[in-house]
Amino acid sequence: MDLILDFERPLMELRRRIESLKTLQAEEGLDLSASIEQLDLQARRLQGQMLRDLSPWQRTLLSRHPQRPYSLDWISRLFTEWRELHGDRAGHDDAAIVCGFARYKGRPVAVLGHQKGRNTKESLKRNFGMPRPEGYRKALRLMGLAARFGRPIITLIDTPGAYPGVDAEARGQAEAIARNIMEMSTFQVPVICVVIGEGGSGGALALGVGNRTLMLENSTYSVISPEGCAAILWRDRAEGPRAAEALRITAKDCLNLGVADEVVPEPGSGAHRDPDGAAAALDAALERHLSELSQLDGPALREDRYARYRKLGVVLEEAERLAVIRAKLAEAAAREEAG
Repeated sequence: MDLILDFERPLMELRRRIESLKTLQAEEGLDLSASIEQLDLQARRLQGQMLRDLSPWQRTLLSRHPQRPYSLDWISRLFTEWRELHGDRAGHDDAAIVCGFARYKGRPVAVLGHQKGRNTKESLKRNFGMPRPEGYRKALRLMGLAARFGRPIITLIDTPGAYPGVDAEARGQAEAIARNIMEMSTFQVPVICVVIGEGGSGGALALGVGNRTLMLENSTYSVISPEGCAAILWRDRAEGPRAAEALRITAKDCLNLGVADEVVPEPGSGAHRDPDGAAAALDAALERHLSELSQLDGPALREDRYARYRKLGVVLEEAERLAVIRAKLAEAAAREEAG
């Protein structure tokens, strides 16, 4: 069943009216082209306005949309000769991460990403896209093979975060994430990371250390979910929209902060409405960045990655840092009083 978000309803209603008129015109032989053209113009204007006015929270909802393409959907559209690998060679396999080898434009590459489910059964199998330690170890095994044989690595990020269960912690969740981050920083092959949906916390970072980070227009990237942030700061998960605004989690925000290197535009009203069009846009960006990175040798790729992460963040003197903290606390207190 197609899920329509509240802010999508006016546009979807216009499109339904257009389709109804087209059907009536075909069945009854009436000339309704003028009315169809007028409604189509209204739909295009409304769509442009909707995309311009989307709030961070609305983009968060789009990044989680159940009809949005997942990793296997992108793989089927962008790559050929896909061969999936399983297991961490320690007795476990985690379906929340898919990985394997494929060809991109005829070139052998390694592809891995988070995978969610389309229905309850699939979601339980994939653990709602929240990997356990064995998932990250499986991913690292594949990336190690790719680095050994000189194959570029492409990661597809889409997770609310690593699974926080007791069993995952007991099997070394934090160590698995930290090891992935450490090892990915050393690979002497091109590494391109693409945030296709949610980029949540360390669960995303474990696949996110690359020479380039691309973000789809309606994806998000953050240290914590808006609801989790709201529960900590205001003790109310319903304040998620307020937290989304403060966290700067949208693709545009991440580009401005230097976290993302490029925002890949989504056609129409989102990748969930036109996955093929979105795949074409991502394909062009992937080809361009992979071509640029392929000009560098192994040590240069590692240094490029190191330099990229060294540039992230702003260092403040102690007095400046305290002033910023006080200003934020004062602003939060003022909002509390006003609310």
